[in-house]
Amino acid sequence: MASVGEEGIVNLMSARKSLKANLEKSKALGLSLQKAGPRLEEINQRLPGLEAAVRPIRAQRDALDAVGGHINKAVVPAAAVLKVFDAIHGLEKSLSDPQSDLSGYLKVLDNLQEALQFLSDNCGMAIEWLDDIVEYLQDNNVADKRYTCSLKKALDYLKELQNEEKGRLDGGLLEAALDRLEGEFRRLLTENSIPLPMSSSPLKEEQACISPSPLPVPVIKKLQEILGGLIANNRLEKCKSIYVDVRSSIVRASLRALNLDYLEISVSEFNNVQNIEGYIANWSKHLEFAVKHLFEAEYKLCNDVFEKLGLDVWRGCFANIAAQAGMLAFLQFGKTVTESKKDPIKLLKLLDIFASLNRLRLDFNRLFGGAACAEIQNLTRDLIKRVIEGASEIFWELLLQVELQRQAPPPPDGSVPRLVSFITDYSNRLLGNNYKPILNQVLAIERSWKHEKFQESLLHDELLNLVRAIELNLDSWSKAYNDTILSYVFLMNNHWHLYKYLKGTKIGTLLGDQWFREHQDYTEYYSTIFLRESWGKLPSHLSREGLILFSGGRATARDLVKKRLKAFNEAFDTIYKKHSNWVLLDKDLREKTCHLIIQAIVPVYRSYMQNYGPLVEQDSSASKYAKFTAQSLEKMLNSLFMPKPVRHGSFKVRQHSSKFSNGVEEQLSPPTPTIASA
Repeated sequence: MASVGEEGIVNLMSARKSLKANLEKSKALGLSLQKAGPRLEEINQRLPGLEAAVRPIRAQRDALDAVGGHINKAVVPAAAVLKVFDAIHGLEKSLSDPQSDLSGYLKVLDNLQEALQFLSDNCGMAIEWLDDIVEYLQDNNVADKRYTCSLKKALDYLKELQNEEKGRLDGGLLEAALDRLEGEFRRLLTENSIPLPMSSSPLKEEQACISPSPLPVPVIKKLQEILGGLIANNRLEKCKSIYVDVRSSIVRASLRALNLDYLEISVSEFNNVQNIEGYIANWSKHLEFAVKHLFEAEYKLCNDVFEKLGLDVWRGCFANIAAQAGMLAFLQFGKTVTESKKDPIKLLKLLDIFASLNRLRLDFNRLFGGAACAEIQNLTRDLIKRVIEGASEIFWELLLQVELQRQAPPPPDGSVPRLVSFITDYSNRLLGNNYKPILNQVLAIERSWKHEKFQESLLHDELLNLVRAIELNLDSWSKAYNDTILSYVFLMNNHWHLYKYLKGTKIGTLLGDQWFREHQDYTEYYSTIFLRESWGKLPSHLSREGLILFSGGRATARDLVKKRLKAFNEAFDTIYKKHSNWVLLDKDLREKTCHLIIQAIVPVYRSYMQNYGPLVEQDSSASKYAKFTAQSLEKMLNSLFMPKPVRHGSFKVRQHSSKFSNGVEEQLSPPTPTIASA
């Protein structure tokens, strides 16, 4: 039993030892397996590449033999494309600044364009060949699918780029280079374009000549070189835009010195401006300067810069410059004048505008005659049409407007109605050298549009009719006075005015000598009646009846003298007070009339006072009867009929048509009186 137990223990110990040894081995094996895991993962990751590497061994022999030729065929042009692409980026440093070396910059730009053209022509072919070899590799299982798929995606992206603009092929280098060239184009224009110096009086002798080209010849040549480079890349429109923007701003700067704010005036403002004639005079000068100096220079410069590109290009640029620089504003101002209220003065304004446009007709036709200037042509034609129709309408309505004034009241002081002084001067202005040729031309054109003939005699007849209408107005106005004596003053005033201020004038020549003799006779006639019916009655108050040798006694004689002096003084005061409010406008007529009054009264009064004055001078109330001396009477009479300060007035024209205004607000400076109500 003991031996059996010992044997079991030995077996147990042996088994224990064996189990312990196996346990140690299991631990060691576990550690080994733990260490082998990452290595197995690495091997697993390398297996696909290894598989791809050994795939050609598994591919068919003929496919393996042909793959080398396909690869060489695709790689050679692709390598050439890459070489050119590298060369393109090598040009980048040479395209940094066209200002320092424009010619060199343009040469490098040409090289860049040639390189890009090569890329454009060959890149597609290289992509197609690479695409062919990828398909060959896929079809013949010569390469791993993941590898060929990656190549396929890259080639598809290259195809997309190929379909876009070629600028993408150089990473935008060409576009940047062209932008710099545009910048140089603008810089050359801006730095070499200087506003034309001018004063507020633009037509001085030193500025009377046509301005030379405003850019130096070397600058123009550089601009033309830049244009060549930009046009080759479809940037002509951008160049034109830059050119128009810069040059129009220069012209506007030149015009700003002339203070052209009045060009923006509205019709309502125009009707209320007193010195509008000054605006129109300035408009004529400024328009002539702008056309003959500024736009003439721009016309030549556009031709110089764009001459190689054809007529349409440079004339289109000039048309845009003219429109943007202010030509349209000049024409719009003229249109505003035609839309203003209708009055006789407006006729002169319209004739001034027509004269200005007519003087510039040849310049307009040459500068703005092309199709590109259609807007300026249309506005100019419309303006001329408005001017001719407006001027003709006013002229042919003048007679009617004078006749309508016949119902207006005459001037309360018996002076010359402003309508009379205006029409007499107005007629002579229309017949003068400044306006007659223009008016004849305007009326002839207007008649030709109606297929009617115009003769100069029509103008003469119409103006003579105006004078005759004035004569009829005078007759009507004279009858409107309640005071007959005042009507004599009125007629004397006006017949003398017609005689003196029309004699020796253009309209006076048409009226003839007989007409003047009649008005001179009328003046003398009404002067005589005026004197007889007014001042001529005063001497009768100084009768000597009953005073000869003091037949009734000295006291009686004194009473008679007092009574007669009192009657004289009262009559004198009454007439003097009334006549002090009356006016004889002409100095010669006034002095002559006063002299006649003095001759009719003062000698009689002096003689009377010398003979009978002593009878009352000793009386305590002498000053009541001997109020005047001969000298004081003469002084008082010489002060009669003096003109009052001129007031601003208006010729209130009655509405005959919706276009005729209510009157002329401005007052013409002498010798052109303003038309006013009678």
